[in-house]
Amino acid sequence: MTNKGRVLALGFITVSSACLLTSCKSSAPPVEESPIVPIATVGPATLQNNIVLSAEFEPFQDVDVMAKVAGYVRTIHVDIGTHVKTGDVLAILEVPEIQDELQKAKAGVAAAEANVVTAEAGVHRAEAGANIAHLSFQRIQEVASKNKGLVPRQDVDVALSHDAEATAQLASAKAGLRAAQESKVAADSEYDRAGAMMQYATIRAPFNGIITKRYASTGSMIQAGIASQSQAMPVVRLAQYDLLRLTLPVPVTSVAEIKDGQTVDVTVSNPNRTFHGKISRFAGAVQMATRTMDTQVDVPNTDGSLIPGMYAQVHLHLAERPNVMSVPIDAIDGLGTSVEQAYVVRDGVVHVVQVTTGLQTSTRLEVLTGLTIGDQVIVGRHTGLSEGEKVKASPATYENESAHS
Repeated sequence: MTNKGRVLALGFITVSSACLLTSCKSSAPPVEESPIVPIATVGPATLQNNIVLSAEFEPFQDVDVMAKVAGYVRTIHVDIGTHVKTGDVLAILEVPEIQDELQKAKAGVAAAEANVVTAEAGVHRAEAGANIAHLSFQRIQEVASKNKGLVPRQDVDVALSHDAEATAQLASAKAGLRAAQESKVAADSEYDRAGAMMQYATIRAPFNGIITKRYASTGSMIQAGIASQSQAMPVVRLAQYDLLRLTLPVPVTSVAEIKDGQTVDVTVSNPNRTFHGKISRFAGAVQMATRTMDTQVDVPNTDGSLIPGMYAQVHLHLAERPNVMSVPIDAIDGLGTSVEQAYVVRDGVVHVVQVTTGLQTSTRLEVLTGLTIGDQVIVGRHTGLSEGEKVKASPATYENESAHS
């Protein structure tokens, strides 16, 4: 072999050796690294379960004031925006029929009183006649008893008959007096009824408030409010503004925490201010269509700065747990089920721990059992993690994390 051939052969062997070495190195198995998981540390916090609901201010009372009797409006004393107090005159109706009934009832009372006087006089006469007849009978009977045969038996019988007749007349007179007295009571009742109906012709404010609408004017014909509502026209509409109410649709998940007198914070934007209130009443039943329960808050409005129709944000303080052991919500798997568990990292190894939870806010929840202060729990998704798996822990960060809802 020539020198040139030897050089080519040597180069081939060298290149082949290099290729073999490279092939052996690239086929070596890769080294597996532990996954990096975000963790949070179990620690104490004060948790508050609050919900914020929107509601619209409503008048505490808002009614159409109707007339009890039908008539024409003689005068009307109010208009839109008029402030009235309980008992103030709103309008006066002209009702001639009731005036006639009142006069007739008054005459009936006078006649009944006269009948009573007459009946009382009749009783007095009957009593006097009964006394004389009884004394006459007693005297004749006494003489007849002492002197046998002196007084004829017929005279004794006549005296006895007169005594019985006078007694009957007295009983009849007393019955007539009772009838006259009952007639007087009936006449008085009729007069009172007519007077009451006449008072209904004067329409008064049933409570303090503001006239929000005026339906009638002078001369308008007003039907009685007991008639069909399609025919009866109200006189005015009256709303109570010194006390307003907010009706809150509390979701079914929170109705168990609602109690009378519970504190709330009410925020309005115009003007921007916040004030405290209390729950005044709640329905006690959940509406099936909305799965909410109507809950009302009464709001004093003595200065009139709040107008019905304005919106408010109501903060309900349902529960508070000071200084309890808590974790972020996404640290617990199966939340709300019978199997709640957390993934705890100890010495780089995952341990699945059964836990029980308590109060839950929008970001955190209370841990009752299963964890201790200082434990490091994996947050976020736990898919693919298992008991005993080795991991690398990295502290998780939360924006605007707070222990309060």
